[in-house]
Amino acid sequence: MERLEAARIDLPGVEVRIVERCTSTNTTLLADRGATSVLLAAEAQSAGRGQRGRRWESAAGADVTFSLSCLVRRPARELASLSLVAAVAAARALRAMGVAAASVKWPNDLVVAGAKLGGILVETRAEGGGTRAVFGIGINCLGQPELARRLRRPVAALDQFVRPSRNLVIASIARSLLAAIARFEAEGFASARADWEAMDAHAGQRLRVRLANGRSISGIGGGLAADGALRLLTRKGEAAVRSGRIVSARLA
Repeated sequence: MERLEAARIDLPGVEVRIVERCTSTNTTLLADRGATSVLLAAEAQSAGRGQRGRRWESAAGADVTFSLSCLVRRPARELASLSLVAAVAAARALRAMGVAAASVKWPNDLVVAGAKLGGILVETRAEGGGTRAVFGIGINCLGQPELARRLRRPVAALDQFVRPSRNLVIASIARSLLAAIARFEAEGFASARADWEAMDAHAGQRLRVRLANGRSISGIGGGLAADGALRLLTRKGEAAVRSGRIVSARLA
């Protein structure tokens, strides 16, 4: 595939950096105290990270792995919803590029027909009277059957739907993300909640969610609470899950 080129990733007001290799783009930007309004994209990562410390698998020189660092001015209690805001922005950009079925999976995945297309990792740090947020985004660009076998789950890639230009993919998602962050700063999570629910891959399905403490809870997916928590309609009533991951989904 084409090589990454900073000149082809046009983001006014944002410094674009390209590296051949790094541990992870999120880790690199978090370690750089001055890295606000910076996008870092890597041809390869040696230690890409997903949610809860899981490894993010990507093909060197073929997939999209980048992070965007910026200041976010909202109360700290609202920042947990940033991964949902980013997911909406990324899915919107992917749909505009021709991946019409791109959807979101709580809390931080991008999927197509149940197969994982990408993931998002948002990390925050208090800085300069506000909060510096680093949005890490990984997108599968080329189909890799061996990856699905290794991960033991369906995996999607952009080349199933469009002829992907990695530079265009990064620029499109980053522009959408910057616009979404501006709306979040002005309106809070309410700016993205309805859009997230409209793109929800598991709306109305029976879900099993593994909580952060290892326990599981099951119920019908009922969208999001005002703070971004996943609403589950269980036999005992409504539950709001704020930390966990969906491990199975089926039609109710």
